[in-house]
Amino acid sequence: MPGRLADLPVCVHALSVLNTCHGLWRLWTQVGALTEADLKGKRVLVRCDLNVPLDGKTITDDTRIRASVPTVKYLVEKGAKVLLTSHLGRPKDGPEDKFSLGPVAPRMAELLGKPVRMAPDCIGDAVKKCVDEMQNGDVLLLENSRFYKEEEKNKPEFAEKLASNADLFVNDAFGTAHRAHASTEGVTKYLKTSVAGFLLQKELDYLDGAVSEPKRPFAAIVGGSKVSSKIGVIESLMTKVDKIVIGGGMVFTFLKARGLETGASLVEMDQLELATKLEKMAKEKGIDFILPSDVVIADKFAADAATQIVKVNAIPEGWMGLDNGPMATKEIIEKLSDCKTVIWNGPMGVFEFDAFSKGTYDVAEALAKLTGTGCTTIIGGGDSVAAVEKAGLADKMSHISTGGGASLELLEGKVLPGVAALQEA
Repeated sequence: MPGRLADLPVCVHALSVLNTCHGLWRLWTQVGALTEADLKGKRVLVRCDLNVPLDGKTITDDTRIRASVPTVKYLVEKGAKVLLTSHLGRPKDGPEDKFSLGPVAPRMAELLGKPVRMAPDCIGDAVKKCVDEMQNGDVLLLENSRFYKEEEKNKPEFAEKLASNADLFVNDAFGTAHRAHASTEGVTKYLKTSVAGFLLQKELDYLDGAVSEPKRPFAAIVGGSKVSSKIGVIESLMTKVDKIVIGGGMVFTFLKARGLETGASLVEMDQLELATKLEKMAKEKGIDFILPSDVVIADKFAADAATQIVKVNAIPEGWMGLDNGPMATKEIIEKLSDCKTVIWNGPMGVFEFDAFSKGTYDVAEALAKLTGTGCTTIIGGGDSVAAVEKAGLADKMSHISTGGGASLELLEGKVLPGVAALQEA
């Protein structure tokens, strides 16, 4: 369904990278643990994900800051000198005030219950002076690493400067672990010790654990606008799951591939053959492949559109599907009722519009109830997280992933550069 529906890029056939369903687990066991590091008096560079949304200088959602606190607090308690580094937004030509991490420092200080000093830069003499003045347990927030183009290009010279003020490196930014940037991968080459933080560890434990050794029945709910953006993760999950629910705009490509009329709904005509192949693959593997039986349709893509509920074989010309219908949602919930592990990535519909949000929120409610019965429920990043948080149900799920693209690539079986760098280090 059109709109912002966790449409995240993934790659095809990535499982071969690890050559085994337990490859990710073996990768993780070779990554150093933070609790094993000697920290007192050490200058520790921590890569956090502090890329928070701002309204001017006001933080509108501090979820990522709060997610970083356990690791930072542990380092403070162990007497480390803590240097926090992160990006924020996408500055184009050097420093831009609207992308400064300045607003993050006071909020981090509130959460830690201690001062957090803001550095004027992330490298250079001014930063070195700030570091030299630090006492054990102090926290210094470095300025946006993306103020330098060398960050995303992973330039060795920049990575070396970033690492020069530290004795060891902690990567706690799962959301950027799938990017080989100077602050996630490059710095590991210039510091003797590089380990994972608690947030990164938790993400790896939950996401890899769910795929490698799931409690069954194991179901995956995969939404999003386009089949082409989720090919790899669907193929990968089909080697693991007992049930797979297809939601979002990609539904209509599968329905079109079945020969049904889909009106003005989003359809990838060049993916029809692939859709047929994936459904056939599921049948051959004995996987319960679940597509909606009815949908909510609209005469235009707008909050005030006229709507109808129709069976999937009765979508009229000019109308587009924007959510699951009530019958489809009921069937999905029934299919999930006996599951012991559920991974969800991608809403059922355009939940940003109230008229097309019920499918998504009803599934979220069902997963919250399943969690209470002992089912492991994992919300795999992207708009699924936004929907669950908007529904007020985030604290009722087993795990909310902080990384959209990273969580998908990990589920798909890809080695994340930020994690591989820790392994090599």
